[in-house]
Amino acid sequence: MAAYEDRYWWSQDNLRLHYRDYPGRDDRPPILCIPGLTRNARDFEPIADRLAGEWRVLCVELRGRGESAYAKDPMTYVPLVYLQDLIALLDELALSKFIGIGTSLGGIMLMLLAATRPGVMAGALLNDIGPEITPAGLERIRAHVGTGGPQPTWVHAARALAEAQRVVYPKWRLQDWLRFAKRLYRLNSQKRMVLDYDQRIAEPFRVPGSEVGVDLWPAFDALSGAPLALVRGAISDLLSAETAAAMKAKVPSMDLTVVPRVGHAPTLEEPEAAAAIDRLLERVSAELPVAS
Repeated sequence: MAAYEDRYWWSQDNLRLHYRDYPGRDDRPPILCIPGLTRNARDFEPIADRLAGEWRVLCVELRGRGESAYAKDPMTYVPLVYLQDLIALLDELALSKFIGIGTSLGGIMLMLLAATRPGVMAGALLNDIGPEITPAGLERIRAHVGTGGPQPTWVHAARALAEAQRVVYPKWRLQDWLRFAKRLYRLNSQKRMVLDYDQRIAEPFRVPGSEVGVDLWPAFDALSGAPLALVRGAISDLLSAETAAAMKAKVPSMDLTVVPRVGHAPTLEEPEAAAAIDRLLERVSAELPVAS
C-alpha cells in the first residue's frame, strides 16, 4: 500500500475535516479524489497505490464521513456546504490547479467547483454521475442511506452489503464483498462493524422537495475547458445512457467509458475505468507547460 500522511483542515463552522495526502511529483497538478455519498478515502486506495509517486493524490473525506468530524446540524450535509468545505481546503493548500476524480456525489462537487472556480481544473473524471439523475436510482439510494446496523463480523458485514447491493455488482463473490465491507465499515470500541459515516446524512433527503435540485448543466459546461472523462456503469440506475449521450453531445471531446456488468458506481479498479484514468492523465500531461 502506498504511503500517505493523514492531514486535516477546518471548515467555516469549525469542523476538523480529514484527507489523505499521498506524495508525488511537484511539477504536475495533484489529483483530488472526492468520494460518494456514504463513502470515504479508502475508496481511492487502489488509485493511490497505482499513481502515487508519479502524481500527488489527495483523498478527501466529506464532513460526517471517515475521520472527518460529524456535523452538529445534519442539515449541513448538503452540496453547497460541502462546496464551502472544499473551497476552504483549496485555499489552505493554495491549489491553483488540480485534476478531479469524483464518484457520484463527488462528481457533483467537481462540477460545482468548476463553476465556482473557473480554470481551477486541469482535468476531471466523473464516475457514474452527470447533470441529471435517474429518479429510480435516487430512490434506491434514499431507501438505503442512513440504514444498516452494526454487524458482529466482517463476513456478516459483507453479506449485508451483498444483500443490499447485489444489483450493483452482480458478478461479485464473497471475497469481493469482504474487500468492499472493509472500505465502508469500521471497527468500533465494542468490536462491532459499523458503517463509517454519520447516519444523519440521510436527514436532508427527508425534507419535502429535497429531490428538486439546481440545474447542473451549466456546472457541467464549466468542465469543458479541460480534458474531461466520464465513466458509466453499464447497468447504472443513477446515470442513464441517454444522459451520458447528452453529455457527450455537449462536450464531444469528453472520453466516455462504459464498464460492463456494473451498476452505480464502478469502483474505478475495473480495467476499463483504470484505462480511462490513464488516458485522462496523458491528456493533462500533454497540456502541461514544458519545463525550460
